[in-house]
Amino acid sequence: MEIKGRIIHVLPLQEGTSKAGNPWKKQEYVLETTEQYPKKVCFDLFGDKADQYRAEIGDDVTLSFDIESREYNGRWFTSIRGWKLEKNVADATVPPVADIPPMAVDMPPFPAAADNNDDLPF
Repeated sequence: MEIKGRIIHVLPLQEGTSKAGNPWKKQEYVLETTEQYPKKVCFDLFGDKADQYRAEIGDDVTLSFDIESREYNGRWFTSIRGWKLEKNVADATVPPVADIPPMAVDMPPFPAAADNNDDLPF
């Protein structure tokens, strides 16, 4: 799945060691969509992805992610695990609207109202 938005929070990096003795790390971010009614989505990048994909507050991004739910002590918890984070960059080859010169278009004159030889009933 994919979602686009802007990073609004970068939470502290979490690190630790698993029961098997393997080190792990998790970086969490909060993304806000740019829809008419913006949604806030907290997601994480786990392991090597935490170092591979860095983002800062204000970055426009596209997040590819998986959603997973798990049960613990009779309660269900859902996580959004990012597997790819791309920064969106504005296309520099397209000039801003203000820099585009107006186009002159020669239009034929509007037919006179007295010309009533068409099939339309009104």
